[in-house]
Amino acid sequence: MATPDPAPATSNITVRRGDPLVVVTDVEKHYGDFHALKDINLTVNRGEVVVVIGPSGSGKSTLCRTINRLETITSGSITIDGKELPEEGKALAALRADVGMVFQSFNLFSHLTILENVTLGPMKVKKLKKADAEAEAKVLLERVGVAQQASKLPAQLSGGQQQRVAIARALAMKPKVMLFDEPTSALDPEMINEVLDVMVGLAQDGMTMIVVTHEMGFARKAADRVVFMADGQIVEEAAPDEFFTNPKSDRAKDFLSKLITH
Repeated sequence: MATPDPAPATSNITVRRGDPLVVVTDVEKHYGDFHALKDINLTVNRGEVVVVIGPSGSGKSTLCRTINRLETITSGSITIDGKELPEEGKALAALRADVGMVFQSFNLFSHLTILENVTLGPMKVKKLKKADAEAEAKVLLERVGVAQQASKLPAQLSGGQQQRVAIARALAMKPKVMLFDEPTSALDPEMINEVLDVMVGLAQDGMTMIVVTHEMGFARKAADRVVFMADGQIVEEAAPDEFFTNPKSDRAKDFLSKLITH
């Protein structure tokens, strides 16, 4: 929860934890004639939780996917911890290891056990010994509440359990920042909270997080800052209390009114 600012509400956001970790500068993204991202400027500081919301097609997921270069940008720059995202090759793989990603679909390897899914990255990329990787993986699986499922295959788990394994797998790489691209949108309603609870725990532990979501309760509870996008642009950003009670733009007011009435 953001600290209330006694000063009059302004566009300046006072919640800042550490130094800048993710810096998106003048980013443009085109798909042919379609202008998906327009002049995006966003700084996410170490330990900060930024929740990106907005209507479908607003560019939220595209922005999220550019931050580890799953989507290339047309122009502008993105830096992670002071290093610009490389185009490709080993340098990009190394930088990607600093950026954990959790998708809508769980993307677990179906032929590997839960434990093997979580140890694969650290062993292949970080060259961790199997025993060390397994010890760390078991701690993470305990943390996300699926330690009892370690020997099972993904298909034997519920969607909520699989998504929690996907979070553990991303954490196993010890990322500097975690990206979540609508991590609960493929889940049944009763499974959503079990995943959001894990994410709230990560936020409280100081993990830097960029979360694209439709879950406004999570935004209110865990975000330091809400970024509202529409038509490929950042329309406004504010602390959650300010955004949800006093949105500045007509687009945000319209978006929130539709949420509240349905």
